[in-house]
Amino acid sequence: MSFGRHHLLGLAPKLRQASVSPSIIHRSISSSCCSHAEHKPTEHKPTEPEKPNYHHNEPLYSDMKLLHDRKGPQLPLYTDRSKDLERYKKGPGALDKAVHVFFLTEIFRGMWIVVENFFRPPYTIMYPFEKGPLSPRFRGEHALRRYPNGEERCIACKLCEAICPAQAITIESEARMDGSRRTTRYDIDMTKCIYCGFCQEACPVDAIVETQNQEFSTETREELLYNKEKLLANGDRAEAEIAANLHADHVYR
Repeated sequence: MSFGRHHLLGLAPKLRQASVSPSIIHRSISSSCCSHAEHKPTEHKPTEPEKPNYHHNEPLYSDMKLLHDRKGPQLPLYTDRSKDLERYKKGPGALDKAVHVFFLTEIFRGMWIVVENFFRPPYTIMYPFEKGPLSPRFRGEHALRRYPNGEERCIACKLCEAICPAQAITIESEARMDGSRRTTRYDIDMTKCIYCGFCQEACPVDAIVETQNQEFSTETREELLYNKEKLLANGDRAEAEIAANLHADHVYR
């Protein structure tokens, strides 16, 4: 045994009297080295965990069974589904089904429904002579409005042109002698328009609106390129209808 170990063993009683923790004494003694081979500390190799043997001593299990064993309580691999059939036991029997099949009861029931609706008033309308109701928010053909004195409402702020997602509106403007600003060109490409109503919502003076007219089909594409005169004519023709729709919808704006 080395001198260092003798020295520490001699100091052990003194350290106990000085109220030193026994664990510190043990660590200090065990940390000293010994030159003899029999006193050398043995190396402990980490032991590997034992793997379960599922193939020799136990019957063969599936991977799903092993997964259930690891994660929680043991669950059955196959559940009993016989309870799902109980709700069908109170249904029609084979004799009832055979009667319906051979006597064609379903066909007669369908014919009875046809006879009932034959004497009822029709649900359809004779379009275009009869038309159904339209919402005040219906978005149809565009129009430019005027003030009661005949002056056009548009002030050429170009908000409708900026907000149009399809870029279907083109506006050009100039200042008048009195300092007001009015449009010299207001074009809408109706072939690009997606009828989103953003132009009507963005206009601060309710100049550009979408009427309830939906019957403006044409034979050529050029007829769907609306200019300022065409839009003002649409507004003059439907001004009463436009004013009524805006008044009915002002509560929600």
